[in-house]
Amino acid sequence: MPSPNLVVLYVQDPTASSRFYRKLLDREPDASFPTYVTFDLENGLTLGLWSAARVSPPPPEFGNRSEIAFSVGDQMAVEALFRDWNGTGVTIEQEPWEDVFGLTFVALDPDGHRIRVCS
Repeated sequence: MPSPNLVVLYVQDPTASSRFYRKLLDREPDASFPTYVTFDLENGLTLGLWSAARVSPPPPEFGNRSEIAFSVGDQMAVEALFRDWNGTGVTIEQEPWEDVFGLTFVALDPDGHRIRVCS
């Protein structure tokens, strides 16, 4: 069975989203077109940013329930990333708190997609 290797987020403005993820991931995109941008990540996963206006069939306007999660080494790494992102103006939906799986926080990208960081 094939393994998933691509996560696609539908975005309003691929250029703006690319700038956001370029800063967040500290890397340049691997492919960049007017309506689609990709970032190849170290673990073999690719993050795609696709203009919602160009997706066929069109995505639903409501009801998407998902998030991108980044697991980092430990609680100190979660706290450091929170300080870094918060200090650079990334929108924070929920500040760090302890959950069943450890310390976590949630940020938002320009389209409101949730980005969870946890240890």
